[in-house]
Amino acid sequence: MNFKSTFLILFVGALFASCITQKDLVYLQNPNNLSDTSSVVIKAIQSDAYKLQVNDLVKIDFKSVNDSRLVKEFIDQFSSSTLNTNTNVVSEAQLYFNSYQVDDHGNIRIPTLGEINVLGFTVEQVRKKIEDIIYADYFNKATTEIFVNVKLAGIRYTINGEVGNTGTKVIYNDKATIMDAIANSGDITLVGDRKDVIVMRQYPHGTEIHSINLLEVSAMESPYYILKPNDYIYVKPLKQKTLGFGTNGLQTLTTIISSFTLMISTYLLVKNL
Repeated sequence: MNFKSTFLILFVGALFASCITQKDLVYLQNPNNLSDTSSVVIKAIQSDAYKLQVNDLVKIDFKSVNDSRLVKEFIDQFSSSTLNTNTNVVSEAQLYFNSYQVDDHGNIRIPTLGEINVLGFTVEQVRKKIEDIIYADYFNKATTEIFVNVKLAGIRYTINGEVGNTGTKVIYNDKATIMDAIANSGDITLVGDRKDVIVMRQYPHGTEIHSINLLEVSAMESPYYILKPNDYIYVKPLKQKTLGFGTNGLQTLTTIISSFTLMISTYLLVKNL
């Protein structure tokens, strides 16, 4: 086998090995038809209400329909809504400093009310717990209506690897999916492995590592498709990046030609010595 034949075989092999196909890039594919998802029915995901964990940020607002000055002053001294600016845009820093953080013992500390344990409670259970304390110790429910609103201060997650914008981010919504998290992070790059996305999730007993295949539409039925607070998402690189090839045929061709030119130059240099 001469040099030209060897080069041709290596060239064709590298070209096919390095090209990233459409099948490796399209999210949530129908296994029967790559381009058709109209006939796919996804079962509703049964997701339990999120239970608060250590370091979660909770936003609590207190309101009353009563005009009593006493009620207003009581509410104002511990309502996080009084700390917000007049704008509708709340930065992550504002959210951090204006919310109640669950400490290492599972408590939040509210002025006047003191420490309240919320570890393992849903936000709805926390709301009821706070209202019960207020009516038991401060106001008569028959004459004074106090409305307590408890929410997670956004869904905080960290994403790393082959995405457009890595880091710790917050989605200001009650619910979100891993697709929302990826879109919020600039999407997965061409050399990111959509078939094996790692999700590290926090549980009361510790951290568990899971994998989800975002190329298949069945991923929407996975419990890890729903984003949870404090999730860590890692997108691994495809082997094409590890091998140093381009992400498409043109880039690969350029790389191979450059390598071939270097080989020829080295060969001629060594031969003329």
